[in-house]
Amino acid sequence: MDNQRVGVVRESMNNNQLLQKAELGQTRRRCYSLPGPDFTYGQSSFLREGGVAEAIGHWQSVEARAHQRKLESNFVALNREAVKSGLVTAAEHQAFRNTHKIWRPVNEGRLKPRSLRLPQDMTYGISTRPSTPIYDLIEHKYQRLWLEQQFAASEALRVMSKEKIRLQKVQDTRTSVLRRYQPPTDPAPLWKLPRFEKVPPHLDTFPSEKARQRAISAHQSDAIARQGLHGQGIYNIS
Repeated sequence: MDNQRVGVVRESMNNNQLLQKAELGQTRRRCYSLPGPDFTYGQSSFLREGGVAEAIGHWQSVEARAHQRKLESNFVALNREAVKSGLVTAAEHQAFRNTHKIWRPVNEGRLKPRSLRLPQDMTYGISTRPSTPIYDLIEHKYQRLWLEQQFAASEALRVMSKEKIRLQKVQDTRTSVLRRYQPPTDPAPLWKLPRFEKVPPHLDTFPSEKARQRAISAHQSDAIARQGLHGQGIYNIS
C-alpha cells in the first residue's frame, strides 16, 4: 500500500478509524485499545433454565391483556358545536369546552389502510443497482485519482503564491531612495533691502567655510530619506 499522505500527519489520527487506510487482505482497524491477555470476553449468564426437559414439559403462554384506548378532546367538533349553539367569543367557547366533552381516539402512529388500485402487471421490488467496479476498487483507482487532484491543487496554490510574491511591491530602502533622488534647484532668493545684503551673521559655529559647506551637503543628502519639513525626522522607507 502507498503510505504517502497529503497534509499534516498527527498522532491523533491513529485513534480515528475513518482516517485509517484499508490494507489488502486484512480487516479494517478500529483503533480500540484492547485489554490484557488475562481478560475474559463475554458475560456470565445469570439465568438458570431447565434446558430442553423443561421446554418439552410445559408450554409457556402469554396472557392476553385488554388494550386501553387513549382518548383526547376533539376541539374541531367542540368548536363546530359551539358555533351551532350561537357562541362566537373566545370566553364563550372556553365555557362551552369546560361544560361539554367530545372525545376522539389518539392516533398512535398506526397508518390507515389505503385503498390503492395497483395495476395487474406491476412488478414489486426495486430496480437492480448497477454493478460495482470491483477492479477499480482493488487497484485503488479512486484513491489514486484523489491524490492526483490534491497534488495538482497544491501545485497550483504554490505557483499562485509564488506569482503573488513576485508581483508584490518591493520595499524601498535608503539606498534605492537616494539612487532615484533628483536634487532640487535652488529657488530664487528673497528680496532684501540693499543695505542688508552684505551684513554678515552675528554667530558662526563652524571653524571654516569648507567645514560649513561639507556639513550642509551631508545634511541635504541625509534629509532625502527622512520625514519632516526640513528632513530632520525619522527615516521614511515606505
